Amino acid sequence: MNLEQDLKWLSNHPQFAHLARVLVEQREHTISTLHEASAEKVMQISGRILAYNDLLSMINAEELIRRHTA
Repeated sequence: MNLEQDLKWLSNHPQFAHLARVLVEQREHTISTLHEASAEKVMQISGRILAYNDLLSMINAEELIRRHTA
């Protein structure tokens, strides 16, 4: 299997949607830490936010969460 097939298979499982929701929450929490961050930490925090965004985009999180929301 390749990554695309793996993600398609995983998207059929509500546990994967739960992981996506947790990633969204973690991204939002990380964004909120920017308000209190020192100038030195902003780049590091921004990198974490971008990593979350990349993961959420790769797994098509919005659609995944929508499909598995009760």
